Amino acid sequence: MRRILRLMFVAAGPYTAEFRKTMRYSVAATLVQAAAYATFIPLLAATAADPVDTGRAWMWVGALAVLVVVEGLLRAREQAFNYDTWPYVTQAIRRSLGERLRAMPQQELGRRAAGDLTTLVGSNVISASTSISLLSTLFVQIVTVPAVVGLVVLLVDWRLGAVLAVAVVLAIPMFRWIQRMSNLGFRSVNEADAAAADRIVEYVQGLPVLKATGQAGADSPRLVEVLTEQQHTQSAANRSATVPVAGAQLLVQLAMVALVVVGAALVLDAELTVPLLVAVIVAAARFAEPLAVAAVLVKVFELSEAALSRIGAVLAIEPLPVKAGGSAPTSFDVRFEGVSFSYDGQEKLLRGVDLVVPERSLTALVGPSGSGKTTITKLITRYADPQEGVVRIGGVDLATLAPEELLRHVAVVFQDVYLFDDTIRANIAMGRPDATDDEIQEAARAANVHTFVDRLPHGYDTRVGEIGSALSGGERQRISIARAILKDAPIVLLDEPTAALDTESEVVVQEAIDHLVKGKTVVVIAHRLSTVVGADQIVVIEDGVVAQSGRHAALIADGNGRYARMWQAQLAAREWHVPAGVNG
Repeated sequence: MRRILRLMFVAAGPYTAEFRKTMRYSVAATLVQAAAYATFIPLLAATAADPVDTGRAWMWVGALAVLVVVEGLLRAREQAFNYDTWPYVTQAIRRSLGERLRAMPQQELGRRAAGDLTTLVGSNVISASTSISLLSTLFVQIVTVPAVVGLVVLLVDWRLGAVLAVAVVLAIPMFRWIQRMSNLGFRSVNEADAAAADRIVEYVQGLPVLKATGQAGADSPRLVEVLTEQQHTQSAANRSATVPVAGAQLLVQLAMVALVVVGAALVLDAELTVPLLVAVIVAAARFAEPLAVAAVLVKVFELSEAALSRIGAVLAIEPLPVKAGGSAPTSFDVRFEGVSFSYDGQEKLLRGVDLVVPERSLTALVGPSGSGKTTITKLITRYADPQEGVVRIGGVDLATLAPEELLRHVAVVFQDVYLFDDTIRANIAMGRPDATDDEIQEAARAANVHTFVDRLPHGYDTRVGEIGSALSGGERQRISIARAILKDAPIVLLDEPTAALDTESEVVVQEAIDHLVKGKTVVVIAHRLSTVVGADQIVVIEDGVVAQSGRHAALIADGNGRYARMWQAQLAAREWHVPAGVNG
């Protein structure tokens, strides 16, 4: 329970002070509630006296009434957090997660699947905020009420108090058993839920392919497998705690029976009056109720802890450190000095790379798939820090620049364009949110976006659909380039933006790229060598090292070099043609 409370305080974030205040109100209200139940003992004793002690009875009635009113007032203050602040806590958790995801190293973020993050900021946040607003007060009652009532019963008669104390001692290992089984089960459930969410996202995005291969629908193998696993995990989690929950509840009931038996024996021995026994049983019923409820709620607490732990794990991820002594670059050449990098800390994808990209030049990175080209561009955006060596822009070590400062100077155009389900105007404006409509349209014209926007019924207010699904590949790419033109960053990274386009779209997009790269420091990943023959510098990356570098003509002249062989292979591929049909 302490562990869960600690996680609750972490998740409460900026509302921690209000949460602490609520917990204090909850403790006070629960103590007053337990005291109210305890007044039944002297009240019944006064009414059972012979003669009846009227004055004393009314005094305890008055005390009971006052305690009930005070508890009600304290509960009202306690519930203010639950109903007034809870929505803000939910929002605050999501904002904290959003901020942490924004600041998280891209390498770490890349390890997390979309469905996993969807579950995290969706159902996990709801579970966490609910536990903060509701379960925390239940937790206080579960702990405080039995403690106070048990103490009162102990003061009435130590033997009756001993019965309740033994029940608690026996219940603790039972609750720990429930906790352990539930903890293991719900962690597995959370992982299964995240996997299912991720597969559902994949299913929706890949529906055209699944339909084409006959794997769509309720019997889709990719869905059935993960949903079946989710069902089995949930069933196993529920079954795992069934026996200990039933055992804990039975133990509480047996404790009540034992209390009645011991009390009856004391009455028969004239060591306890019947009214006092009745009063003790009434108070003990209040003692037993939270314990019986706790046997069930432990599962709920563990479910909340699983959600809180997942949130806490993300909030605990530190952003890339920013070393002291950095300043904004004033020139924009890019240098790699002895850079080695590994994604997993074992196999190096880059090994001792030395590379200079002069300011306002075009450098093309070529080489086989998996050679490290994309990794080089990622390190320029500080996707992660190299394990060895330094990456500099304008002589400034990237490790000394805050991510937002670095990315202000870099624009990236990917081969696979991601557009948000918003208007064309909004997607372009992401390059510079404070841009005017005239500036947005100027960037759109430079990127050849204006030519197709004029044909759309709502112009720039046309929604592009999820991931830009309402537009063609060439249109999506042009919007992406317009976004980069609007940003007007001095360094531009291009990941072969025309590779997946038809010939007509490629020509239009290439014109847009020409506008984008004017006067910029440009690094382009090229798969088709014919597109970069005019580059100022062509760098051949092979097995994580710089194998060759130079201009096209010089590299071709080295007939035995890797670049010349790649060039000849691509020339040969151009001669490929569709063979004649089976009928000739």
